[in-house]
Amino acid sequence: MIRTVISPSAPKPAGHYSHAVVHNGVVYVAGQLGIDPAKPGAPAGSIEAQTEQALKNIKAILEASGSDLDHVLQMTVFVTDIALWGKVNEAFARVMGNHRPARAVVPVKDFRDGYQVEIQSIAAVRAG
Repeated sequence: MIRTVISPSAPKPAGHYSHAVVHNGVVYVAGQLGIDPAKPGAPAGSIEAQTEQALKNIKAILEASGSDLDHVLQMTVFVTDIALWGKVNEAFARVMGNHRPARAVVPVKDFRDGYQVEIQSIAAVRAG
């Protein structure tokens, strides 16, 4: 069975997609920008703030899916300038703590509205 998830604690999807899809104990989270769901029209902010907010959005989606950040298996990080990678990595370390999922970094062209990072993730559903 495939279950789709929309979290009220994450920014509303801007297109024809769900926040996440859960199948066979795995959560596939759609790419998240650093949009604060409480202020969706606010400016993007620093790369660190964007990264931390994107990870907060993923956390909210994972929790609505029966998972959490400690169960993330893999993340793909899309960043508009590879020179920003050090700051992105520092924000990851602050949010993820000791958990180090597999990760890929992909340089891309600009995102909308000044956003500089988008993060997609795959996680296991919590047991129990």
